[in-house]
Amino acid sequence: MPDYGHDLLFGAVLVPSAEHADDAVALARIADRAGLDLVSVPDHPYRPELLDAWMALAVIAASTTRVRVFPNVANLPLRPPAVLARTAAGLDLLSAGRVELGLGAGSYWDAIAADGGPRRSPGEAVRATREAIDVIRALWREGEGVRLPGEHYGLDGATAGPAPAHPIGIWVGAVGPRMLELTGATADGWLPSVPHVPPRRLAAGHRVVDEAAVAAGRAPFEVRRLYNLSPGPGGFPRGPLDAWPEQLAALALEHGTSGFLLPAHQPTLLQGFAADVAPATRELVTAERKRATGAPRPADGSGAARGRNGVAGRRTGVAGAPVPAAFAPARSRAASPEELTVRPTPAPKAWRSAERLWDESTRPAGPPADPERRYPRREQEPARNLVAAHDQLRADLDRLREVVRQVLANALAPGDARAEIQRLSLRQNSWTLGAYCASYCRITTLHHTREDEDLFPHLRRSDPRLGEVLDRLTEEHHVIQVLIERVDRELVAFVREEAGEQERDALQAAMDLLTDALLSHLAYEERELIEPMARLGTGW
Repeated sequence: MPDYGHDLLFGAVLVPSAEHADDAVALARIADRAGLDLVSVPDHPYRPELLDAWMALAVIAASTTRVRVFPNVANLPLRPPAVLARTAAGLDLLSAGRVELGLGAGSYWDAIAADGGPRRSPGEAVRATREAIDVIRALWREGEGVRLPGEHYGLDGATAGPAPAHPIGIWVGAVGPRMLELTGATADGWLPSVPHVPPRRLAAGHRVVDEAAVAAGRAPFEVRRLYNLSPGPGGFPRGPLDAWPEQLAALALEHGTSGFLLPAHQPTLLQGFAADVAPATRELVTAERKRATGAPRPADGSGAARGRNGVAGRRTGVAGAPVPAAFAPARSRAASPEELTVRPTPAPKAWRSAERLWDESTRPAGPPADPERRYPRREQEPARNLVAAHDQLRADLDRLREVVRQVLANALAPGDARAEIQRLSLRQNSWTLGAYCASYCRITTLHHTREDEDLFPHLRRSDPRLGEVLDRLTEEHHVIQVLIERVDRELVAFVREEAGEQERDALQAAMDLLTDALLSHLAYEERELIEPMARLGTGW
């Protein structure tokens, strides 16, 4: 899936406990001072142990100066949209434009019905949400006598207003396909949660949203993608805080996710999220976007477009993806829009290592392409995204090799410090290399895991003739994983105080072998999978 080019937002999900009423407000102040962008609270009106969400948001907005606040997500069945529209607009005016609107179709129907609300079928919930969005937007445009017919919600001569201080974004917490289609057609954002939509299911959801947006005459980047995180065992992100930036950056670059909401009960976690995770993630994403150069300027000469939620985004093609260097004219010949223009990147002509892990001449080939087959641009997007992901891996590999070269040449060690400080500095430089290597290895492993678990089974089911190619690619994935582990081992040996020429040579040899194998593998994968991915898609 594409990177939609949105600015990254980081925020918190705070629980407004009735027993500890001040806690959420105190945490919101910490989030505000720490530099987070968003503060949200869940909305469960049927739970007496929680304070009313809008009451909590009002106090939070009055107690902070910069964070935007929103319900995560507003319980539509128990909050009539006309009242919801005026409540959100009023708080937006009082807070100088710092309110967004998370909206949910409803769940926990027994609890909703117990509080006097409706019990809706999935289809009714979708229709009610669509009508509610129309009502809310109509009332945000000041005027007279608004009339909207509706099965669940309608307006019969209602006077619109007040208008909010800024264009409030409506971010829908959608899970099912019909709600995802509704989100793409009408909403300003999609706000799934890790427990309901884990990372492996994001791509399928984004695809439904994108297709619905295009069908409604919208650009997919008009729908911001946010994510309620759930760290810890079985959740996402995984590991300690310093492991999070690479994981979040991968979501931003591979899925276009641009808002990350962290459930937090401790000040130190919020502060670490704001001070360490957010800037590191932004740095990684900014660097990748700078490398993805070569996007053609739009015909009207403008550099960005702005969606209904006021978020600037880059101009895009039909599928909403900015055109990176991998798709520039240098990679594809002039052709009609329906010819397959995505081209594989050739493998390097020279090998760096004398060691060989496989015989390229024994690699199987897939079935030949049908010369009469045509591939509309939208069908080519999966193959374009594959090349773009590979180009990011190649660029990272180049950077990693340069860092290895500098460390091995002692170019990163201070020249004038005492001997002991020199050793410590060199050790620090080496561990910095280790941290970078760990980051690169995680991204590479994630890419290969997604292929093994999602893409390859889909292609195998769709065209059994690809079986031998997919088997070989999977075998090579395992070999590359072994090489990554070898680089890690040699790196550990190198950073020891007594490391000498043998350790230096071993680290360089491991790096050279990984480079040869990975570049060879990526070229082979593109050669064999570009056409099948354009013909069959990804299954995501």
